Amino acid sequence: MVAMPAWHLRDYRDDDLDQAIQIWEQSRQADEIPVFPVAEVMAAAQNGQTAVVAVIGNELVGMAVAHAHGTRAWVLLVALASRWRERGIGSALLAELERRLQALGVRRISALLPAHGTGTKALQHSGYLSREDLTYYEKIEPRRTADTDVLTALGGRLLPDGLWDAMAGMEQEKQVVERRIVLPLAEPTLADRYGVAPPKAVILFGPPGTGKTSFAKAVASRLDWPFVELFPSRLAADTSEGLAAALRQAFADLAELDSVLLFIDEVEEIAGVRSGQAVDPGHGVTNELLKLIPGFREHDARLLICATNSVRSLDAAFLRPGRFDYVIPIGPPDPTARAAIWARYLGAAADTVDITQLVRASELFTPADIEFAARKGAQAAFEREVTHRQGGSASTDDYMTAIADTRPTLTAQALEEFTEDIQKYIRL
Repeated sequence: MVAMPAWHLRDYRDDDLDQAIQIWEQSRQADEIPVFPVAEVMAAAQNGQTAVVAVIGNELVGMAVAHAHGTRAWVLLVALASRWRERGIGSALLAELERRLQALGVRRISALLPAHGTGTKALQHSGYLSREDLTYYEKIEPRRTADTDVLTALGGRLLPDGLWDAMAGMEQEKQVVERRIVLPLAEPTLADRYGVAPPKAVILFGPPGTGKTSFAKAVASRLDWPFVELFPSRLAADTSEGLAAALRQAFADLAELDSVLLFIDEVEEIAGVRSGQAVDPGHGVTNELLKLIPGFREHDARLLICATNSVRSLDAAFLRPGRFDYVIPIGPPDPTARAAIWARYLGAAADTVDITQLVRASELFTPADIEFAARKGAQAAFEREVTHRQGGSASTDDYMTAIADTRPTLTAQALEEFTEDIQKYIRL
């Protein structure tokens, strides 16, 4: 009989965030709607509310979080790693949570979980009673019709849930974006209590294809805010008054929304280094954008994300801290991230393909390159099956051939310049 590895309980730490989110994701059933969103739970854990984790070695396998107010506390989360359930860890987490809450003077502890959700058995085993005489009520304010009209006019939309979870790999970048951007915006009252100013404008920079647009969309999805992307070339084409006037009108329209994530890709096109010459056609556009950003920052529930492949080409006035809170690098995926990205795009083939070999062969590939090569390899296998009907599947060789036929976006020079830009421009 194989002995179960020893686990122990300890306080939640800030560097547990990534593993904690993974456990929260493992604890959810596919169609489960959580009562407390992950951003709210993690913000509570990071800001002094009672939070306990179970660990085995360096692996976090369970977590429990409660929010206390006076003599009353609510259990916000009981989460367990999928392969460590039914081992008594959930009950132990609850017992430790109770001990700490009682020390704070809490006398009544309540929990509200989805039916049959992770943690329900631990609650039953720990003496919690399920009350059938209660009905849960919730009201989510509908978006105003005016918001819908403005979004339609600007080409904006509400993005589907789950975009954040769908971003395979890139864990280091996800951690920075989660902590610096998502949590303060998702928990503004809590952030204000601790003197944390939610960001209003950030710049994402890095080589093409590394996922800057995907990050912007994922943040909008996490916050449940409308996503509006401004295309300078389209704005210029839609008006006879020039790009500066079109920008001014777009920002005025955005002010009518209750909340919005505004995204401008390849922002260097309208905020590049100015020549200093009055005849420079881009001079007025850059000036106009510089004047619009402070007004945009004055509103709550607003976030401007600008993305660029060449941060060094942006005007110095555009980069200063008064306009942008953070300048965040989004770099190429490391081997661990590439493995996760390959696994995502391989689908069922991931169980039979040598992903390690694919990771080594795709060293300079961006996430977009990997997606393209995965599609190309699958297409080759599909066409072979259509022709020969041998009942096979896509193989490692199919994907290796696709990698060889794919020109990587990154170059050694681009990586060297990106490293230099990180040292010079990063602001976290």
